[in-house]
Amino acid sequence: MKSAFAFAFLFFSIVTFAQHSVIGKWKTIDDETGKAISVVEIFESKGRIYGKVIEIFNPKSRKRLCENCSGDDHNKPILGLIVIKGLTKDGTEYSNGKILDPKHGKLYKCYITLESADKLKVRGYIGISLLGRTQYWERVK
Repeated sequence: MKSAFAFAFLFFSIVTFAQHSVIGKWKTIDDETGKAISVVEIFESKGRIYGKVIEIFNPKSRKRLCENCSGDDHNKPILGLIVIKGLTKDGTEYSNGKILDPKHGKLYKCYITLESADKLKVRGYIGISLLGRTQYWERVK
């Protein structure tokens, strides 16, 4: 009986932790149209946070390349592209990294923060945070 209780406690602790973390799969929502565009998997590597495009909903866009991107991302397929790069945790916020807009090939400063267990605020900006735009992504369950 004790082992069943311990297992249940551990399971629910893991599930609760996972839902109160930015780590996971997130449905990106276009801030202009309100439509879902893709799924980005956010993961941690060497103490930093990254996000990779793992699904694109529009069949016509699935084979698109990041033609306007520069450097190593130039002409890479958007599907599989790392779009969140090197964020670090600062309190409840993850910042000090970049976000790539594959549509325009631009790299912006970025911060992300959980609005709730299932809603992620993603802010890309130039210079100071006031000069940018915000999207709200939904957790994929």
